[in-house]
Amino acid sequence: MRRSIIAILAALTMALQGCGTPRYSTEAFEANAAAPYLLASGDRLRIIVFGQDALSNSYAVDGAGRISMPLIGNVDAFGHSTTQLERIIENRLRGGFLREPRVSVEVEAFRPFFILGEVITAGQYPFINGMTVQNAVAVAGGFGPRANRYYADLTRVINGAPVTGSVPLTYPVLPGDTITIRERFF
Repeated sequence: MRRSIIAILAALTMALQGCGTPRYSTEAFEANAAAPYLLASGDRLRIIVFGQDALSNSYAVDGAGRISMPLIGNVDAFGHSTTQLERIIENRLRGGFLREPRVSVEVEAFRPFFILGEVITAGQYPFINGMTVQNAVAVAGGFGPRANRYYADLTRVINGAPVTGSVPLTYPVLPGDTITIRERFF
């Protein structure tokens, strides 16, 4: 009798812990916040080779993380910053095509973010600079009727591995993030 009461009380305590104030676990995201933006598939780049109008153009990073440029062919862009990609392209052009190439790379359009769960229209949306989770919910048509309106689960790829944590609605979103709005219990 006594053991069953203790077991019931323990189960109730564990169930009610989910109703308390959410704990945000953003430490893994904060450690990566100062890192430069790394390119991935879905990004659109504006590449300018000074003095070479035929090579200057917009290039999309394909599913394999590469861009395809005239003369030098496929160039790996995945996981590189824009500055690193500038140096890679300059070195490839220097290898028999141009004497002293000068290259500028800028992100023309960032890869999209994704929002799932209790929103009106879940899906993939274009990234906008300065976006927060709350802005992302607004872009997706707002909260669904059963949505938890206090926090969201955010999944971000850090060092090649997906990391998920609970974040407040004011938390910044980065390109490629996946936001999940959970259902509330009451």
